[in-house]
Amino acid sequence: MRRTKLSPRLWISFILLGLTGQFAWTIENMYFNVFLYNTITTDPSYIATMVAASAIVATLTTLIMGAVSDKVGRRKPFICLGYILWGISTLAFGFISVENISALFPAANAAAVAAWTVIIMDCVMTFFGSTANDAALNAYITDTTDTSNRARVESVFATLPLISMLVIFGGFDNMTQKGEWQKFFVVFGLIVTITGIVSLFLLKDSAVEPKKWNMLGDILYGFKPSVMKSSKALYIALCAGMIISIAVQIFFPYLIVYLQHGLGFDDYSIILAVALIFASVVSVASGGVIDKIGKLRCMLPCCAIMLIGLVLMFFAKDMVFVMVAGAIMMSGYMLVTATISAIVRDHTPVEKAGMFQGIRMIFMVLLPMIIGPYIGAAVIKSNPEKYIELGVEKIVPTSSIFVAAAIALVFVVIPVLMLIKNTGENNEK
Repeated sequence: MRRTKLSPRLWISFILLGLTGQFAWTIENMYFNVFLYNTITTDPSYIATMVAASAIVATLTTLIMGAVSDKVGRRKPFICLGYILWGISTLAFGFISVENISALFPAANAAAVAAWTVIIMDCVMTFFGSTANDAALNAYITDTTDTSNRARVESVFATLPLISMLVIFGGFDNMTQKGEWQKFFVVFGLIVTITGIVSLFLLKDSAVEPKKWNMLGDILYGFKPSVMKSSKALYIALCAGMIISIAVQIFFPYLIVYLQHGLGFDDYSIILAVALIFASVVSVASGGVIDKIGKLRCMLPCCAIMLIGLVLMFFAKDMVFVMVAGAIMMSGYMLVTATISAIVRDHTPVEKAGMFQGIRMIFMVLLPMIIGPYIGAAVIKSNPEKYIELGVEKIVPTSSIFVAAAIALVFVVIPVLMLIKNTGENNEK
């Protein structure tokens, strides 16, 4: 199979937009949780509710805005303007606090109102982020790549969340530990906004044929039985992605909280740095190999690596053991994410890439982010161990979240085997 070469400008656009977007998503997926837990309330139900609410908004936004970008025949305006507003809404979190809420609503339960303010603002931020990233940028990547290079592209994209976490943990986490949340959110809000402005000059729009607008029909296109039947392999791949994402969402929203409060590691950024650097190197080095060997052939071995890492994380208590277990777990996570994402792209009809981004969001974001965090919260709440801080009883996160994630991950075998049978393992490379 002949490989299609991607231009340097395209690679720069991918990496700049992808990495900056991951800064915003890392802050949302991990630091909003820590911000909520450390400054407003330790009740994990608020974290689960925030994750679920943002997932619903992300899915609805992607369904609608992906179809709109197909209809308009352009991705660039949605990406650039979306990033600018995404950054502004991220910046706004720096001004949410119990004190500010108490001053505005003196008769209200300030902590509860502050928690719900964070949840609502998270939904606003998610709307702009999903328009720019989930809908427009993902469709743009599908427009500009093909089956010969998608695993390579996805393997690079799979490292961006890790690089994002590494940059944030290594260079900016001390702000959050000092309680400098306003400075933290302002810095990254400005980074995302500036990226949107730069993209106005850098990004070269993909050539997409404008389509006649049938709003309801385009939004619901991917739900039609005839479409599901004709794109059976795509929906099976999405089911596999959903199971993987559920497993990740069981532990990921609580990971920093677990390292900080469950294991008592104040310097958890060192642990994460080692695990993330190792996993990033493994992911980038494996992209071309996955394209060459075949994505389906790599799926179960990659899942097995992640499974081993999850089991080891359950037993890991000292820093070195956690570093090793975390490196294995995150390597497997990156490999399986890159592989399943490439498979989903391969089976997505290019001429309707925007319409299918919402369907992808339902399977790989909405359902996992509703199901996974609530499973994690239930596991954490079942832990009888608690501690008292400033007279307030707080729940201690438990390593059982990794066992629950491992059990969920095992079920991915079913759709993977179905996909192999449906497509033919020798025909999917």
